Amino acid sequence: MTPTGLKISIYNGDCPVCSREIGVYRARAVGPVDFVDLNETDLARFGLTPDAAARRLHVVEDGRLLAGVDAFRALWRATPGFRWLAAVTGWPGVRQAAGAVYDRVLAPALYRRHVRRMRRR
Repeated sequence: MTPTGLKISIYNGDCPVCSREIGVYRARAVGPVDFVDLNETDLARFGLTPDAAARRLHVVEDGRLLAGVDAFRALWRATPGFRWLAAVTGWPGVRQAAGAVYDRVLAPALYRRHVRRMRRR
């Protein structure tokens, strides 16, 4: 089962955690997936600023810009071994819980690290 329309995953290549995770998806993903480092592309073409792109994972699927858990679910659907995560995080209640954990804990923590790395440059 290959998902259709998954085109672009926008990630922060300067983030060690993000880079490792995207490396796993890149090695295993099936279908038309293009992995784009937000530090090496014109983000305006996606309607994103560098700051907005660094705050959360983004995926363009079927012409729609997805962010956060929705973006992860799109990647997981395209990645053998992770499709079960896409299914489970689509269940009522689980979707909301996963979104809350990502939006309120994980993404802000990774973004704070990103801001510290940028200040050291």
